Amino acid sequence: MDDPELEAIRQRRMQELMAQQGVGNQQNVGQQKAQDDAKREADERRQLMLSQILSSQARERLARIALVKPDKARGVEDLVLRAAQMGQITEKVSEERLISLLEQINTQTSKQTKVTIQRRRSVLEDDD
Repeated sequence: MDDPELEAIRQRRMQELMAQQGVGNQQNVGQQKAQDDAKREADERRQLMLSQILSSQARERLARIALVKPDKARGVEDLVLRAAQMGQITEKVSEERLISLLEQINTQTSKQTKVTIQRRRSVLEDDD
């Protein structure tokens, strides 16, 4: 029942599919590498700008904050960079100024925790 011509067509088609997947994977890998390179370059530019804006003590404090709360540190970095771009910061940000910025952010973003206790009613419990 095996037709040699049909088998040859199947083999060729299988090779074409494998080649397409290989090319697709290479493109995906290339795109992923390009995205990683762009992200790394953006992070390097960001760190360079921060090193120009922040004093060494402020950078150290921000690095310690980033270890514990990376999202909060990222928010402070964004705030400092935005202020510098708008011309609100004319000199290097000291550690004291960074602390005051952190306190302002804490008061603005303080989350209120609310606990609600719901008790389960037993089937045998009487509400009469």
